[in-house]
Amino acid sequence: MNDIVLESIERYLETTHPAPHPLLLEVEERGRADGIPIVSRETGRLLATLVHAMQANRILEVGTAYGYSTLWMAFAQPPVGTIWTIDVDRKRTEIARSFFERAGESDSIEVLNQPALEVLENFPHRNLDIVFIDADKTEYRNYLDLAIPRLKRSGLVVVDNCLWSGRVANPGKPDDDEETRALRDFNRYFLSHPDLSATIVPLGDGTGIGARVR
Repeated sequence: MNDIVLESIERYLETTHPAPHPLLLEVEERGRADGIPIVSRETGRLLATLVHAMQANRILEVGTAYGYSTLWMAFAQPPVGTIWTIDVDRKRTEIARSFFERAGESDSIEVLNQPALEVLENFPHRNLDIVFIDADKTEYRNYLDLAIPRLKRSGLVVVDNCLWSGRVANPGKPDDDEETRALRDFNRYFLSHPDLSATIVPLGDGTGIGARVR
């Protein structure tokens, strides 16, 4: 499929979907203005659909930034749901908190300003419905190892940036950056993990979806 066809499909899908919540559009604009990476809008919609489908009320997110993906999930969550979101950057999460407050979702979102591996190693909650990973790419494998035991059976781990703007698909070279090498390794590990039924879909920057099967 050539680039012109892909662009036409993207325009069609974007104009066919309902417009996102105004606060989500505002977070997109703030992220672009400040150079803060956030998930694609397509990935946000997928997260919302998964949360709706599962009626997921126990969600752990690794990587908050400005709270864009957090809000997509929070808007889709049942009223009794909770999202625990981890990000050591207090400046970014203060901005995220302001969006959560304005959205009326602050009571259902708990921000944890500690290193993600430290939180995951000591996280007290089990039987999570969804774990969403979008943080330090070099630590993805460690995040996954700590997340799977905290998922319920049939729970989902969702991972952003698995395709890394296509760089993971290129032949490996000695000068590849650390993130690219780490993601290639992670993708192989993720797709063959014995506790998961996993796939990577070419949505956004590559979205990994794995269901816990044992």
